[in-house]
Amino acid sequence: MSPRARMLWTFAITSVGLLMVALDNLVVTMALPVIRVALNSSPEGLVWTVNAYTLTFAVLLLTGAALGDRFGRRRLFVIGMTIFTVGSAAAALSTNIDTLILARAVQGLGGAIVVPLTLTILSAAVPAERRGLALGAWGAIAGLAIALGPLVGGAIVEGANWHWIFWLNVPIGIVLIPLAWLRLNETRGAYDRLDLPGLALVSGGLLALVWAILQGNPKGWDSLEVLGSFAVGAVLLAIFLFWEGRAPAPMLPLRFFRSRAFTMANAASLVMYFGMFGSIFLLSQFLQTVQGYSPFQAGLRVLPWTLAPMFVAPIAGAMSDRVGGGLLMGVGLALQALGLAWLGIVSAPTVPYEQLVIPFIVSGIGMGLFFAPVANVVLSAVRPEEEGQASGANNAIREVGGVFGVAVLAAVFNHFGGYTSAQVFVDGLRPAILIGSVFVAAGAVAAFLIPRRRRTFEAAHASESGSESEAVPAPLTALPEG
Repeated sequence: MSPRARMLWTFAITSVGLLMVALDNLVVTMALPVIRVALNSSPEGLVWTVNAYTLTFAVLLLTGAALGDRFGRRRLFVIGMTIFTVGSAAAALSTNIDTLILARAVQGLGGAIVVPLTLTILSAAVPAERRGLALGAWGAIAGLAIALGPLVGGAIVEGANWHWIFWLNVPIGIVLIPLAWLRLNETRGAYDRLDLPGLALVSGGLLALVWAILQGNPKGWDSLEVLGSFAVGAVLLAIFLFWEGRAPAPMLPLRFFRSRAFTMANAASLVMYFGMFGSIFLLSQFLQTVQGYSPFQAGLRVLPWTLAPMFVAPIAGAMSDRVGGGLLMGVGLALQALGLAWLGIVSAPTVPYEQLVIPFIVSGIGMGLFFAPVANVVLSAVRPEEEGQASGANNAIREVGGVFGVAVLAAVFNHFGGYTSAQVFVDGLRPAILIGSVFVAAGAVAAFLIPRRRRTFEAAHASESGSESEAVPAPLTALPEG
Protein backbone atom coordinates (compact mmCIF):
# COMPACT_ATOMS: atom_id res chain seq x y z
CA MET A 1 0.00 0.00 0.00
CA SER A 2 1.34 3.44 -0.92
CA PRO A 3 2.05 5.98 1.84
CA ARG A 4 -0.75 8.20 0.54
CA ALA A 5 -3.26 5.34 0.58
CA ARG A 6 -2.13 4.36 4.06
CA MET A 7 -2.56 7.95 5.24
CA LEU A 8 -6.09 8.14 3.77
CA TRP A 9 -7.09 4.84 5.37
CA THR A 10 -5.67 6.03 8.68
CA PHE A 11 -7.60 9.28 8.52
CA ALA A 12 -10.84 7.50 7.59
CA ILE A 13 -10.61 4.84 10.31
CA THR A 14 -9.54 7.18 13.10
CA SER A 15 -12.18 9.74 12.06
CA VAL A 16 -14.99 7.19 12.19
CA GLY A 17 -13.74 5.92 15.55
CA LEU A 18 -13.57 9.44 16.96
CA LEU A 19 -16.97 10.34 15.52
CA MET A 20 -18.56 7.20 16.94
CA VAL A 21 -17.30 7.84 20.47
CA ALA A 22 -17.76 11.62 20.47
CA LEU A 23 -21.24 11.37 18.98
CA ASP A 24 -22.46 9.10 21.75
CA ASN A 25 -22.44 11.70 24.50
CA LEU A 26 -24.55 14.30 22.70
CA VAL A 27 -26.88 11.70 21.19
CA VAL A 28 -27.78 10.74 24.74
CA THR A 29 -28.47 14.30 25.88
CA MET A 30 -31.39 14.66 23.45
CA ALA A 31 -32.90 11.41 24.78
CA LEU A 32 -32.73 12.41 28.47
CA PRO A 33 -36.36 13.61 28.80
CA VAL A 34 -37.59 10.36 27.20
CA ILE A 35 -35.26 8.21 29.34
CA ARG A 36 -36.42 10.04 32.48
CA VAL A 37 -40.02 9.00 31.79
CA ALA A 38 -39.33 5.54 30.30
CA LEU A 39 -37.10 4.37 33.14
CA ASN A 40 -38.76 6.49 35.88
CA SER A 41 -35.41 8.12 36.62
CA SER A 42 -34.65 10.78 39.20
CA PRO A 43 -32.73 13.95 38.18
CA GLU A 44 -29.64 12.41 39.79
CA GLY A 45 -30.12 9.31 37.63
CA LEU A 46 -30.05 11.47 34.50
CA VAL A 47 -26.83 13.11 35.65
CA TRP A 48 -25.25 9.69 36.20
CA THR A 49 -26.45 8.53 32.77
CA VAL A 50 -24.19 11.23 31.33
CA ASN A 51 -21.45 11.18 33.94
CA ALA A 52 -21.03 7.40 34.20
CA TYR A 53 -19.70 7.66 30.65
CA THR A 54 -17.72 10.89 30.95
CA LEU A 55 -16.23 10.12 34.38
CA THR A 56 -15.02 6.67 33.35
CA PHE A 57 -13.84 8.14 30.08
CA ALA A 58 -11.94 10.93 31.80
CA VAL A 59 -10.12 8.97 34.49
CA LEU A 60 -9.06 6.13 32.16
CA LEU A 61 -7.90 8.23 29.21
CA LEU A 62 -4.33 8.48 30.42
CA THR A 63 -4.20 4.75 31.07
CA GLY A 64 -5.61 4.12 27.59
CA ALA A 65 -2.85 6.18 26.04
CA ALA A 66 -0.21 4.38 28.14
CA LEU A 67 -1.56 0.97 27.14
CA GLY A 68 -1.28 2.00 23.50
CA ASP A 69 2.31 3.12 24.00
CA ARG A 70 3.17 -0.18 25.65
CA PHE A 71 1.24 -2.84 23.73
CA GLY A 72 0.73 -1.13 20.37
CA ARG A 73 -1.67 1.61 19.38
CA ARG A 74 -3.41 -0.36 16.62
CA ARG A 75 -3.97 -3.33 18.92
CA LEU A 76 -5.40 -1.18 21.70
CA PHE A 77 -7.54 0.78 19.24
CA VAL A 78 -9.17 -2.50 18.19
CA ILE A 79 -9.64 -3.58 21.81
CA GLY A 80 -11.14 -0.22 22.73
CA MET A 81 -13.56 -0.34 19.80
CA THR A 82 -14.63 -3.84 20.85
CA ILE A 83 -15.32 -2.75 24.45
CA PHE A 84 -17.23 0.32 23.26
CA THR A 85 -19.36 -1.76 20.89
CA VAL A 86 -20.19 -4.31 23.61
CA GLY A 87 -21.06 -1.50 26.04
CA SER A 88 -23.35 0.05 23.42
CA ALA A 89 -25.23 -3.23 23.02
CA ALA A 90 -25.59 -3.54 26.80
CA ALA A 91 -26.94 0.03 27.02
CA ALA A 92 -29.46 -0.73 24.28
CA LEU A 93 -30.72 -3.75 26.22
CA SER A 94 -31.07 -1.85 29.53
CA THR A 95 -34.47 -2.01 31.23
CA ASN A 96 -33.75 0.21 34.26
CA ILE A 97 -31.62 3.24 35.03
CA ASP A 98 -29.04 1.30 37.07
CA THR A 99 -28.16 -1.12 34.26
CA LEU A 100 -28.06 1.78 31.80
CA ILE A 101 -25.59 3.64 34.02
CA LEU A 102 -23.40 0.52 34.29
CA ALA A 103 -23.44 0.02 30.52
CA ARG A 104 -22.53 3.67 30.01
CA ALA A 105 -19.50 3.14 32.24
CA VAL A 106 -18.40 0.25 29.99
CA GLN A 107 -18.80 2.52 26.97
CA GLY A 108 -16.63 5.08 28.74
CA LEU A 109 -13.89 2.49 29.23
CA GLY A 110 -13.84 1.69 25.51
CA GLY A 111 -13.99 5.35 24.54
CA ALA A 112 -11.09 6.17 26.88
CA ILE A 113 -8.90 3.76 24.91
CA VAL A 114 -10.07 4.85 21.45
CA VAL A 115 -10.02 8.66 21.55
CA PRO A 116 -6.39 9.45 22.49
CA LEU A 117 -5.20 6.77 20.08
CA THR A 118 -7.09 8.34 17.16
CA LEU A 119 -4.94 11.44 17.59
CA THR A 120 -1.58 9.74 18.05
CA ILE A 121 -2.19 7.21 15.25
CA LEU A 122 -3.19 10.02 12.87
CA SER A 123 -0.29 12.25 13.92
CA ALA A 124 2.21 9.44 13.24
CA ALA A 125 0.76 8.82 9.76
CA VAL A 126 0.80 12.44 8.51
CA PRO A 127 3.92 14.30 7.27
CA ALA A 128 5.01 17.02 9.68
CA GLU A 129 4.43 19.83 7.18
CA ARG A 130 0.75 18.85 6.87
CA ARG A 131 0.20 18.27 10.55
CA GLY A 132 -1.73 21.47 11.28
CA LEU A 133 -4.19 20.76 8.47
CA ALA A 134 -4.67 17.13 9.55
CA LEU A 135 -5.24 18.04 13.18
CA GLY A 136 -7.62 20.79 12.08
CA ALA A 137 -9.59 18.14 10.18
CA TRP A 138 -9.50 15.96 13.32
CA GLY A 139 -10.99 18.92 15.17
CA ALA A 140 -13.65 19.22 12.48
CA ILE A 141 -14.65 15.61 13.16
CA ALA A 142 -15.18 16.52 16.80
CA GLY A 143 -17.25 19.45 15.54
CA LEU A 144 -19.22 17.11 13.29
CA ALA A 145 -20.05 14.92 16.29
CA ILE A 146 -21.40 17.97 18.11
CA ALA A 147 -23.37 18.98 15.01
CA LEU A 148 -24.92 15.57 14.44
CA GLY A 149 -25.34 14.46 18.05
CA PRO A 150 -28.54 16.31 18.99
CA LEU A 151 -30.06 15.86 15.53
CA VAL A 152 -29.28 12.14 15.27
CA GLY A 153 -30.37 11.54 18.86
CA GLY A 154 -33.63 13.39 18.34
CA ALA A 155 -34.37 11.64 15.05
CA ILE A 156 -33.72 8.17 16.47
CA VAL A 157 -35.74 8.73 19.64
CA GLU A 158 -38.67 10.13 17.68
CA GLY A 159 -38.49 7.70 14.75
CA ALA A 160 -37.82 4.52 16.73
CA ASN A 161 -37.09 4.57 20.47
CA TRP A 162 -34.25 5.60 22.77
CA HIS A 163 -32.65 2.12 22.72
CA TRP A 164 -31.63 2.68 19.09
CA ILE A 165 -29.27 5.53 19.97
CA PHE A 166 -27.03 2.76 21.32
CA TRP A 167 -27.83 0.05 18.75
CA LEU A 168 -26.53 2.47 16.09
CA ASN A 169 -22.96 1.94 17.33
CA VAL A 170 -23.02 -1.84 16.99
CA PRO A 171 -22.89 -2.31 13.17
CA ILE A 172 -20.36 0.52 12.85
CA GLY A 173 -18.11 -1.16 15.40
CA ILE A 174 -18.45 -4.55 13.71
CA VAL A 175 -17.23 -3.05 10.40
CA LEU A 176 -14.53 -0.79 11.86
CA ILE A 177 -12.78 -3.36 14.07
CA PRO A 178 -11.43 -5.62 11.26
CA LEU A 179 -10.68 -2.62 9.05
CA ALA A 180 -8.52 -1.08 11.78
CA TRP A 181 -6.59 -4.33 12.24
CA LEU A 182 -5.93 -4.70 8.51
CA ARG A 183 -5.28 -1.09 7.45
CA LEU A 184 -3.55 0.69 10.34
CA ASN A 185 0.18 0.58 10.97
CA GLU A 186 1.27 -0.58 14.40
CA THR A 187 3.16 2.06 16.40
CA ARG A 188 4.35 2.31 19.98
CA GLY A 189 5.41 5.11 22.30
CA ALA A 190 8.43 5.59 24.50
CA TYR A 191 6.62 4.77 27.75
CA ASP A 192 5.86 1.15 28.59
CA ARG A 193 4.93 1.23 32.29
CA LEU A 194 1.50 1.69 33.85
CA ASP A 195 0.83 3.99 36.78
CA LEU A 196 -1.78 1.94 38.65
CA PRO A 197 -1.46 3.85 41.98
CA GLY A 198 -2.01 7.12 40.09
CA LEU A 199 -5.05 5.66 38.33
CA ALA A 200 -6.59 4.52 41.63
CA LEU A 201 -5.96 7.86 43.34
CA VAL A 202 -7.34 10.09 40.58
CA SER A 203 -10.35 7.81 39.98
CA GLY A 204 -11.28 7.76 43.66
CA GLY A 205 -10.72 11.49 44.07
CA LEU A 206 -12.86 12.52 41.11
CA LEU A 207 -15.61 10.07 41.99
CA ALA A 208 -15.77 11.41 45.56
CA LEU A 209 -16.01 15.04 44.38
CA VAL A 210 -18.73 14.30 41.81
CA TRP A 211 -20.67 12.30 44.40
CA ALA A 212 -20.46 15.21 46.85
CA ILE A 213 -21.76 17.69 44.26
CA LEU A 214 -24.68 15.46 43.27
CA GLN A 215 -25.66 14.77 46.89
CA GLY A 216 -25.39 18.41 47.97
CA ASN A 217 -28.99 19.40 47.25
CA PRO A 218 -30.83 16.22 48.37
CA LYS A 219 -28.67 15.53 51.47
CA GLY A 220 -27.72 19.11 52.41
CA TRP A 221 -24.43 20.83 51.66
CA ASP A 222 -23.48 20.75 55.35
CA SER A 223 -24.28 17.06 55.80
CA LEU A 224 -21.59 14.68 56.97
CA GLU A 225 -21.84 12.62 53.76
CA VAL A 226 -21.30 15.63 51.48
CA LEU A 227 -18.55 17.25 53.55
CA GLY A 228 -16.85 13.89 53.99
CA SER A 229 -16.96 13.19 50.24
CA PHE A 230 -15.45 16.59 49.49
CA ALA A 231 -12.71 15.96 52.03
CA VAL A 232 -11.93 12.47 50.72
CA GLY A 233 -11.84 13.73 47.12
CA ALA A 234 -9.53 16.62 47.97
CA VAL A 235 -7.15 14.40 49.96
CA LEU A 236 -6.99 11.73 47.25
CA LEU A 237 -6.29 14.29 44.52
CA ALA A 238 -3.61 15.95 46.67
CA ILE A 239 -1.96 12.55 47.17
CA PHE A 240 -2.29 11.93 43.43
CA LEU A 241 -0.35 15.12 42.63
CA PHE A 242 2.28 14.23 45.23
CA TRP A 243 2.63 10.74 43.75
CA GLU A 244 2.78 11.97 40.15
CA GLY A 245 5.71 14.21 41.04
CA ARG A 246 7.69 11.22 42.28
CA ALA A 247 6.38 8.21 40.35
CA PRO A 248 8.91 6.48 38.04
CA ALA A 249 6.35 6.39 35.19
CA PRO A 250 3.58 8.92 36.00
CA MET A 251 0.28 8.82 34.10
CA LEU A 252 0.28 12.65 34.17
CA PRO A 253 3.88 13.92 34.03
CA LEU A 254 3.83 17.17 35.99
CA ARG A 255 6.84 18.42 34.02
CA PHE A 256 4.45 19.02 31.10
CA PHE A 257 2.99 21.89 33.10
CA ARG A 258 6.30 23.76 33.01
CA SER A 259 5.21 24.68 29.50
CA ARG A 260 2.89 27.68 29.65
CA ALA A 261 1.32 26.61 26.35
CA PHE A 262 0.46 23.17 27.72
CA THR A 263 -0.84 24.54 31.03
CA MET A 264 -3.00 27.31 29.57
CA ALA A 265 -4.36 25.11 26.76
CA ASN A 266 -5.48 22.52 29.29
CA ALA A 267 -6.93 25.13 31.64
CA ALA A 268 -8.93 26.52 28.71
CA SER A 269 -10.07 23.01 27.76
CA LEU A 270 -11.22 22.30 31.32
CA VAL A 271 -13.52 25.30 31.58
CA MET A 272 -14.67 25.13 27.95
CA TYR A 273 -16.07 21.64 28.50
CA PHE A 274 -17.41 22.65 31.91
CA GLY A 275 -19.58 25.35 30.36
CA MET A 276 -20.43 23.54 27.12
CA PHE A 277 -21.50 20.12 28.43
CA GLY A 278 -23.25 21.53 31.48
CA SER A 279 -25.22 23.93 29.29
CA ILE A 280 -26.13 21.37 26.61
CA PHE A 281 -27.31 18.99 29.34
CA LEU A 282 -29.87 21.58 30.47
CA LEU A 283 -30.73 23.32 27.19
CA SER A 284 -31.60 20.04 25.44
CA GLN A 285 -34.15 19.40 28.20
CA PHE A 286 -35.39 23.01 28.09
CA LEU A 287 -36.34 22.76 24.41
CA GLN A 288 -38.38 19.60 25.05
CA THR A 289 -39.66 19.96 28.62
CA VAL A 290 -40.47 23.69 28.55
CA GLN A 291 -40.83 24.64 24.89
CA GLY A 292 -42.70 21.44 23.99
CA TYR A 293 -40.61 20.38 20.99
CA SER A 294 -40.22 16.74 20.08
CA PRO A 295 -36.68 15.27 20.35
CA PHE A 296 -36.12 15.66 16.59
CA GLN A 297 -37.52 19.20 16.53
CA ALA A 298 -35.24 20.10 19.45
CA GLY A 299 -32.26 18.62 17.60
CA LEU A 300 -33.06 20.74 14.54
CA ARG A 301 -33.30 23.88 16.62
CA VAL A 302 -29.82 23.54 18.13
CA LEU A 303 -28.22 23.07 14.69
CA PRO A 304 -27.22 26.76 14.44
CA TRP A 305 -25.07 26.09 17.52
CA THR A 306 -23.79 22.61 16.79
CA LEU A 307 -23.34 22.82 13.00
CA ALA A 308 -21.06 25.87 12.97
CA PRO A 309 -17.88 24.02 14.15
CA MET A 310 -18.08 21.81 11.06
CA PHE A 311 -17.41 24.80 8.84
CA VAL A 312 -15.25 26.89 11.15
CA ALA A 313 -12.84 24.23 12.47
CA PRO A 314 -11.09 23.33 9.16
CA ILE A 315 -10.47 27.00 8.36
CA ALA A 316 -9.24 27.70 11.88
CA GLY A 317 -6.98 24.63 11.76
CA ALA A 318 -5.31 25.85 8.58
CA MET A 319 -4.85 29.31 10.13
CA SER A 320 -3.55 28.16 13.50
CA ASP A 321 0.14 27.92 12.52
CA ARG A 322 0.07 31.42 11.02
CA VAL A 323 -1.91 33.45 13.55
CA GLY A 324 -1.30 31.38 16.70
CA GLY A 325 -3.51 28.71 18.22
CA GLY A 326 -3.90 30.59 21.50
CA LEU A 327 -5.36 33.64 19.78
CA LEU A 328 -7.93 31.53 17.93
CA MET A 329 -8.82 29.63 21.08
CA GLY A 330 -9.19 32.85 23.08
CA VAL A 331 -11.49 34.45 20.53
CA GLY A 332 -13.48 31.24 20.29
CA LEU A 333 -13.98 30.96 24.04
CA ALA A 334 -14.94 34.63 24.29
CA LEU A 335 -17.64 34.06 21.66
CA GLN A 336 -18.81 30.90 23.42
CA ALA A 337 -19.07 32.77 26.73
CA LEU A 338 -21.00 35.58 25.05
CA GLY A 339 -23.41 33.13 23.46
CA LEU A 340 -24.06 31.26 26.71
CA ALA A 341 -24.60 34.49 28.66
CA TRP A 342 -27.02 35.62 25.96
CA LEU A 343 -28.97 32.36 26.22
CA GLY A 344 -29.04 32.62 30.00
CA ILE A 345 -30.51 36.14 29.82
CA VAL A 346 -33.20 35.58 27.17
CA SER A 347 -34.39 32.11 28.26
CA ALA A 348 -38.02 32.13 29.33
CA PRO A 349 -40.94 29.67 29.09
CA THR A 350 -42.40 31.51 26.10
CA VAL A 351 -39.25 32.91 24.48
CA PRO A 352 -39.60 32.84 20.66
CA TYR A 353 -37.10 30.55 19.00
CA GLU A 354 -35.90 33.46 16.86
CA GLN A 355 -34.34 35.02 19.96
CA LEU A 356 -32.23 31.90 20.51
CA VAL A 357 -30.80 31.63 16.98
CA ILE A 358 -28.16 34.36 17.14
CA PRO A 359 -26.65 33.25 20.50
CA PHE A 360 -26.64 29.66 19.18
CA ILE A 361 -24.67 30.79 16.10
CA VAL A 362 -22.24 32.88 18.17
CA SER A 363 -21.59 29.91 20.49
CA GLY A 364 -21.11 27.57 17.53
CA ILE A 365 -18.53 29.78 15.84
CA GLY A 366 -16.72 30.02 19.15
CA MET A 367 -16.62 26.23 19.53
CA GLY A 368 -15.22 25.83 16.02
CA LEU A 369 -12.44 28.33 16.66
CA PHE A 370 -11.53 26.48 19.86
CA PHE A 371 -11.68 22.88 18.62
CA ALA A 372 -9.38 23.25 15.61
CA PRO A 373 -6.12 24.53 17.17
CA VAL A 374 -6.23 23.02 20.66
CA ALA A 375 -4.79 19.62 19.66
CA ASN A 376 -1.93 21.23 17.74
CA VAL A 377 -1.13 23.58 20.64
CA VAL A 378 -1.03 20.72 23.15
CA LEU A 379 1.03 18.32 21.04
CA SER A 380 3.46 21.03 19.97
CA ALA A 381 4.25 21.71 23.64
CA VAL A 382 5.87 18.28 24.14
CA ARG A 383 8.41 16.07 22.39
CA PRO A 384 7.11 13.74 19.64
CA GLU A 385 7.56 10.61 21.76
CA GLU A 386 5.46 12.22 24.53
CA GLU A 387 2.46 12.95 22.31
CA GLY A 388 0.51 9.92 23.55
CA GLN A 389 0.68 11.09 27.15
CA ALA A 390 -0.01 14.71 26.20
CA SER A 391 -3.03 13.73 24.12
CA GLY A 392 -4.35 11.56 26.93
CA ALA A 393 -3.82 14.35 29.46
CA ASN A 394 -5.67 16.92 27.37
CA ASN A 395 -8.58 14.62 26.67
CA ALA A 396 -8.78 13.60 30.34
CA ILE A 397 -8.70 17.18 31.59
CA ARG A 398 -11.41 18.37 29.22
CA GLU A 399 -13.63 15.38 30.03
CA VAL A 400 -13.17 16.10 33.74
CA GLY A 401 -14.41 19.58 32.89
CA GLY A 402 -17.47 18.05 31.25
CA VAL A 403 -18.14 15.82 34.26
CA PHE A 404 -18.01 18.72 36.69
CA GLY A 405 -19.92 20.99 34.31
CA VAL A 406 -22.86 18.60 34.21
CA ALA A 407 -22.67 17.93 37.96
CA VAL A 408 -22.24 21.56 39.09
CA LEU A 409 -24.72 23.16 36.68
CA ALA A 410 -27.25 20.41 37.44
CA ALA A 411 -26.77 21.14 41.15
CA VAL A 412 -27.33 24.87 40.52
CA PHE A 413 -30.43 24.03 38.47
CA ASN A 414 -31.83 21.74 41.16
CA HIS A 415 -31.18 24.37 43.85
CA PHE A 416 -33.03 27.18 42.08
CA GLY A 417 -35.51 25.21 39.97
CA GLY A 418 -36.86 21.80 39.03
CA TYR A 419 -39.28 19.93 36.77
CA THR A 420 -42.59 20.88 38.42
CA SER A 421 -43.49 23.65 35.91
CA ALA A 422 -42.07 25.56 32.94
CA GLN A 423 -41.31 28.63 35.04
CA VAL A 424 -39.65 26.60 37.79
CA PHE A 425 -37.46 24.91 35.14
CA VAL A 426 -36.37 28.28 33.76
CA ASP A 427 -35.72 29.58 37.28
CA GLY A 428 -33.07 26.88 37.58
CA LEU A 429 -31.82 27.07 34.00
CA ARG A 430 -30.90 30.76 33.88
CA PRO A 431 -28.42 30.93 36.81
CA ALA A 432 -26.87 27.63 35.74
CA ILE A 433 -26.21 28.81 32.17
CA LEU A 434 -24.87 32.17 33.38
CA ILE A 435 -22.43 30.40 35.72
CA GLY A 436 -21.32 28.24 32.78
CA SER A 437 -20.63 31.37 30.72
CA VAL A 438 -18.44 32.81 33.49
CA PHE A 439 -16.28 29.68 33.52
CA VAL A 440 -15.91 29.76 29.73
CA ALA A 441 -14.91 33.45 29.88
CA ALA A 442 -12.16 32.48 32.34
CA GLY A 443 -10.99 29.96 29.76
CA ALA A 444 -10.70 32.75 27.18
CA VAL A 445 -8.29 34.57 29.50
CA ALA A 446 -6.19 31.41 29.84
CA ALA A 447 -6.12 30.91 26.07
CA PHE A 448 -4.90 34.45 25.41
CA LEU A 449 -1.93 33.70 27.70
CA ILE A 450 -0.71 30.88 25.42
CA PRO A 451 2.61 31.89 23.80
CA ARG A 452 2.33 32.43 20.05
CA ARG A 453 4.84 29.79 19.06
CA ARG A 454 4.89 26.67 16.96
CA ARG A 455 7.29 23.78 16.59
CA THR A 456 9.35 23.86 13.42
CA PHE A 457 9.58 20.96 10.97
CA GLU A 458 13.09 20.18 12.18
CA ALA A 459 12.10 20.37 15.83
CA ALA A 460 9.26 17.92 15.26
CA HIS A 461 11.89 15.30 14.45
CA ALA A 462 14.59 16.38 16.84
CA SER A 463 15.53 14.44 19.94
CA GLU A 464 16.22 16.56 22.98
CA SER A 465 17.34 15.66 26.46
CA GLY A 466 17.44 17.39 29.83
CA SER A 467 14.78 18.86 32.09
CA GLU A 468 14.30 22.05 30.13
CA SER A 469 13.79 20.24 26.86
CA GLU A 470 11.23 18.02 28.54
CA ALA A 471 9.28 21.06 29.57
CA VAL A 472 9.22 22.87 26.22
CA PRO A 473 10.71 21.33 23.07
CA ALA A 474 13.51 23.27 21.49
CA PRO A 475 14.05 24.91 19.16
CA LEU A 476 10.85 26.89 18.95
CA THR A 477 10.21 29.51 16.34
CA ALA A 478 8.37 32.62 17.47
CA LEU A 479 5.55 33.71 15.24
CA PRO A 480 5.58 37.37 14.25
CA GLU A 481 3.16 39.61 16.04
CA GLY A 482 0.17 40.87 14.08
